[in-house]
Amino acid sequence: MKLFLKLILLIVVIFQANRIKAQEPTDCINAVIACGNSDLTLNVNGIGSQELNSSNTCSSQENNSIWLSVTTLTSGTLGFTLTPDSSDIKEDYDFFIFGPNVSCGSIGQAIRCSTTNPQAAGSRGNQTGMNSSENDVAEGPGELGNNFVKWLDTNAGETYFIVIDRPNGNSPFSLQWTGTATFSEQPIDNSVSTGIVLNLKKCDDMSPFDDGFTNFNLSDNTAHITGTQSDVIITYHDSVSDANIGINSIDSPYINESNPQIIYARITNNTSGCFELTEFELNVDLGPNVITPTDYIICDNLDDGNAKNGRSTFNLTTKNNEILNGQNPADFNITYYSSIINAENSLGALPNSYYNVNSFNEEIFVRIEDATNSNCRNITSLNLVVNEIPDAFDALLIQCDEDAITDGLTIFNLNQANNNLTGAMPGRSTRFYTDLARTFEVDGDAFNNTINPQIIYVEIIDDLSGCINNSELILDVTATDSNSASLTSCDDDGVENGLHTFNLNDADSDILNGLPLGLDIVYYVSINDAILERNPLNKTFTNTNPYSQTIYARVENANNCFGISEVFLSVLNLPNITSEDLIYYCLNNSPDYIKINAALLNDSPNNYTYNWSTGDATYEVQINTPGIYTVTVTNINNCEKTRTIKVEPSNIASFSSPPFKIIDASENNTITVFVTGEGTYQYSLVNDNEDTIKPYQDSNIFEDVFPDTYTVLVKDIKNDCGIESKMISVIGFPKFFTPNGDGFHDTWQVYGISNMIQPNTKILIFNRFGKLVKELNPLGKGWDGILNGIKLISDDYWFLIKLQDGRIYKNHFSLIY
Repeated sequence: MKLFLKLILLIVVIFQANRIKAQEPTDCINAVIACGNSDLTLNVNGIGSQELNSSNTCSSQENNSIWLSVTTLTSGTLGFTLTPDSSDIKEDYDFFIFGPNVSCGSIGQAIRCSTTNPQAAGSRGNQTGMNSSENDVAEGPGELGNNFVKWLDTNAGETYFIVIDRPNGNSPFSLQWTGTATFSEQPIDNSVSTGIVLNLKKCDDMSPFDDGFTNFNLSDNTAHITGTQSDVIITYHDSVSDANIGINSIDSPYINESNPQIIYARITNNTSGCFELTEFELNVDLGPNVITPTDYIICDNLDDGNAKNGRSTFNLTTKNNEILNGQNPADFNITYYSSIINAENSLGALPNSYYNVNSFNEEIFVRIEDATNSNCRNITSLNLVVNEIPDAFDALLIQCDEDAITDGLTIFNLNQANNNLTGAMPGRSTRFYTDLARTFEVDGDAFNNTINPQIIYVEIIDDLSGCINNSELILDVTATDSNSASLTSCDDDGVENGLHTFNLNDADSDILNGLPLGLDIVYYVSINDAILERNPLNKTFTNTNPYSQTIYARVENANNCFGISEVFLSVLNLPNITSEDLIYYCLNNSPDYIKINAALLNDSPNNYTYNWSTGDATYEVQINTPGIYTVTVTNINNCEKTRTIKVEPSNIASFSSPPFKIIDASENNTITVFVTGEGTYQYSLVNDNEDTIKPYQDSNIFEDVFPDTYTVLVKDIKNDCGIESKMISVIGFPKFFTPNGDGFHDTWQVYGISNMIQPNTKILIFNRFGKLVKELNPLGKGWDGILNGIKLISDDYWFLIKLQDGRIYKNHFSLIY
């Protein structure tokens, strides 16, 4: 038969390191009584007094120990298996058993002990204990033994001390009892089976009433816990350690130390000493769940005959729903008090319709009670605030009759009277009504009066507090008027688009001509804006309609309309001319003259006057010098525009010295032309037959030029000032000749020589052995391969060329038949 042990919350006891030493179950006198039918899971940590020595404990002592006391209820065998939580072979548990029926301080020799080290003994596991298969009663230390010894044969009523010790490791352990002997059962918490909740909840009925501390009668739970059990005693403890050890019990009435607080009840069997722990919670109810209400704010009024004294009547019940924050009002009683003391003691409740005592701001207190238990209450505060109403003044608003019908009816912008209505106080707004009861609100931005004069009823509102005061606004339509005016300007702001910036003050004198002094003028883009005084214009205004636009000037006498005038804005065209130009003058044509003019577009020159920088006053003038010339053109509206003509020089090209760089007698003959001058130049190459070999190009370099004599042409394209030319020669010679009479390559001659260029050149031809075979005439047709009437054989021949300019060329060519 398997038996079990249950120890409630023993681990907590073990780790109460700072408790009194005698409270630790690490000593015999404090041994834990094993009762019940449940697994035992424990930890061991430290020792109390060292009560073991090698003479009675298999050569060991206490290292980290716990003492158990076991009393058998029936006779039989008693064994156990101890299993460390960690399977690491280094976790080493020992045990020692004393008895039967020995006393602390005189425990005698251990009747069973095991101090085998499982790692040293080469064990497969780290379990230890007593069982039926072993015959030895002691083993160890170290590698000696196999961790198990023989179990006990016990008689009913015998008591044994079992010491569990951990010399190595830090793992807790579990203990499973085996054998046929039985233990006494531990008492039980009867409330578990009956379903009775032990938690105690009570209102905070001790002063101060909001700190969460009050007294509880713990014994109210005694009968619920005991039930039908006899020979048990119930004690209450404020810590699980005290409850486990059975010390420092607390009595009723008990004032809680925290809120909520756990109380531990110890149920002890007086005969067996077995006990059970249970727990319950003390909870102090701080009263209904309420929120602190927002300030109760109202506006002062004339109900008490004085709208400025900061006192008025509050309907306190209007705050009830906010205070309860969604809770059922039927579950609570709410009353209001002038002081917190009165609220706590429910003395002298204020009437629900309350006229405040302290002007403008007063704090009162709200008591919220549970409807079924007046002791469960909460208290909060409420600020009563009386805001002043804003000042309000009656005003007059005069408007001009400018809607094309002189009938005394027009449109008013009522908001223009706001400063007069509010005394120009900031943070004020207005609402307008046509009836005294102020029920028919009208648009203050645009209101059409129905009679002249007409009373408008006004509410003056404090934007911060929302408080309202009343006044009246009289609307009157005047028959006075003001003068129209015109402003004209040339379109001379740099962009000819019909738009111009006007200084509207320039029209003031014409508008006010003959009117009383002290009038003000404000300009608007439309008649409606002028009537309603919306979107006033700056004094500097750029017209939005090109060339012609009408705006409106509102003339006022102390913000009352005197008249609205039209102001005509005109932007005049400038002369239509080409304002800038660039032309060129050929310096090689000087002192010839060229003509320049004012460049009018689509109009007759006779409609304008001219003023040239040369002093001329005609449409067209003649010049023969580069420079900058200007002419100011003025039309009949006296609007003027200036034309600027830049005359830049150009010229025919002048060849530099040297004029050319020629690379000839090469695979790629090139000519580079060098010229100077004010023009922009292009270059061409023609041969002696005036055939164009290279057409005009921007580059001054000719490439891949065949050997010959040429003329280089350089022309000005900036202003077509003319062409300059110069002859050149490109020297070259063929690689072979074939004197077979077919008309192709029949002779050999040096190219690029003429009677004009290098005519005195000397040309000598040698055979491969260096013998002179021919001296050529540089201007002749060339050598035909005959020497003294005999055709020479096909072979390579060498030549020596000495040009007239001193250059010398040596090379060879082939004679081929």
